[in-house]
Amino acid sequence: MTAWDVLDKFINSFPPIAATILLVAAAVILIVGFSKHGFNFLKYGFKQMALDSSIEKRFDKLESKIEAIETNHFGHLKNYLGILNGVLLDKQIIDNETKARLDNELRGM
Repeated sequence: MTAWDVLDKFINSFPPIAATILLVAAAVILIVGFSKHGFNFLKYGFKQMALDSSIEKRFDKLESKIEAIETNHFGHLKNYLGILNGVLLDKQIIDNETKARLDNELRGM
């Protein structure tokens, strides 16, 4: 059974007027879709968005995620580096002057 046989059985199951209306509606949809979107209409249908707006929306979402990462994670990083400076001073790897410079640098971030 080929696709044409399936289509023939499908169309013959409707009354002739309903089948005609169905085929005309399908032809109108295809004509409108091809006139707006070309061959991409077969791939994506009517849900295609303009490329510029979709890129802007993606970057807007990404920018808000980056801001959330900055506010959430850099505070934890600064605390960790402050503790690390204290540990390095306790182990006598750095001296008080170096620890003070590192703390001032962290405060400036």
